[in-house]
Amino acid sequence: MNKHNEISVGFRWRAADRTTKRGNWLRDLAIALAIAMAASILGMVGEAYAQSRAIQISGNNRTVMVTVPIGKSEDVRTDTSFVDVTVGDPEVADVNPLTDHALSILGKKIGTTRVSVYAEGKKLVGIFDVEVSYDITRLTNELKRRFPGSQIKASTVNGRIMLSGEVVDAASLDKAVTIARQFGPEIINTVSVMSPQQVMLEVRFIEISRTAGRELGFQWNRFGSHSTTNIGSLQPAQNLPINVPASGGSIPVGEVAAGVLSGTSPFGFMIARILGNGVTTDVLINALEQKGLARSLAEPNLVALSGDTASFLAGGEYPIPVSGSFGQITVDYKKYGVGLAFTPTVLGRSLINLKIEPEVSQIDTTHTIAVSNGVSVPALIVRRASTTVELRDGQSFVIGGLLQSDNKNAIDQLPWLGSIPVLGALFSSKSYQKNETDLAIIVTPHLVRPARPGDEVRAPTDDTLPPNDVDFFLLGKTEVTRQEARQLTPATARFAVAGDRPLTGHMLDLPKGDSNAVIQ
Repeated sequence: MNKHNEISVGFRWRAADRTTKRGNWLRDLAIALAIAMAASILGMVGEAYAQSRAIQISGNNRTVMVTVPIGKSEDVRTDTSFVDVTVGDPEVADVNPLTDHALSILGKKIGTTRVSVYAEGKKLVGIFDVEVSYDITRLTNELKRRFPGSQIKASTVNGRIMLSGEVVDAASLDKAVTIARQFGPEIINTVSVMSPQQVMLEVRFIEISRTAGRELGFQWNRFGSHSTTNIGSLQPAQNLPINVPASGGSIPVGEVAAGVLSGTSPFGFMIARILGNGVTTDVLINALEQKGLARSLAEPNLVALSGDTASFLAGGEYPIPVSGSFGQITVDYKKYGVGLAFTPTVLGRSLINLKIEPEVSQIDTTHTIAVSNGVSVPALIVRRASTTVELRDGQSFVIGGLLQSDNKNAIDQLPWLGSIPVLGALFSSKSYQKNETDLAIIVTPHLVRPARPGDEVRAPTDDTLPPNDVDFFLLGKTEVTRQEARQLTPATARFAVAGDRPLTGHMLDLPKGDSNAVIQ
């Protein structure tokens, strides 16, 4: 029994000892964690305190610039004690003393001001300038997060945000400027694009004009001894290429044929003559069908830097008189023709944002506008488009649908008789005219780079040369190729002056110089 008790007691002592050790271990761990946290907090406080007191001024240092974000404060520490502080513009910054060696500056308004610190007896301790600007800390973090591989930096200059550094393309620059505008309205952009892109735009203007017309008319001319009657206006009786005798009578058929075949009558003109009892009646039939097709093509090529605008005009200008002061007349000019203006922006991965404004205009002589003093100017027929698309290098798009159609129907007839069915066609003239114009614009952008220094750039005339007297006068050649010039140059004169140029050109164009340059 005692033995059992001893064993139990001994077990209880060992358990209690183990519990005590566990409690001591937990207590030591809690104390260590508390000490570590306190040290960390004290270090952070000390670091923040050191940062807030990093700017120091003294009487000899009067060029210190303190930058304070708007709506935030900054502390300034002095080496000697002070008793008074003056602020040049209190609306820009509010300065409050904290101790006799420190003061706090609160930014209130974007701008700059000067702060003077005095000791006892108005002794100057220090002078420093305060610049209140936008808070660029968040902007810097946002730029680093949005553009991890770029070198865009944000700073402040006279209260404005300035971006500097380099970016890969113009699209990244545009995004960075847009983000910076959320932190300040005025942005100074000094960022440079690492590889500026140039865009060449190939444009084809294809205009197809179709015309179709039909005419059918009858004209009756009666020539008597004392009167002449005309029905129809296709060709008046007095303008007929037929000499009618004043005394009437018949007209030789040969004279009629000569007048018709002389070319004075319109195309599709037929005439029939009825003779009887001294009265001559001519029946004139004019039947004509017209068809026409015209195509005009212009292919301007323009090159512009990304973000810039390039324009093109192939046409002309016509003067317009404009009334000025004191009755003076000045002249203004109106442009017309094939015009184009485009603004490319190179985005990432060879994607091009393209704003294009093509225009095709021509002078309309059928419509005029009176200006002044009896002067009239013609109107313009204008077809204009404006669009913005995104294409990759070498892709094309077509602007179509600029279709213009004009239909004209005209009927000239004799009253009452021309309205009779079937028979009324003998007393009427009808004409039909239809004009259609279709304009298509094909646009293809390309990313281009200038030629390297030293690369040869060939012109369209590099493969041809002017002829000499023999080539021009004897052989009738207005120009010759280099190979032909070498073959036409005599073997005894195989010495050119300008490198591999053969003996070409007329008397005044013969080269003079080194005769030892052999043609290759």
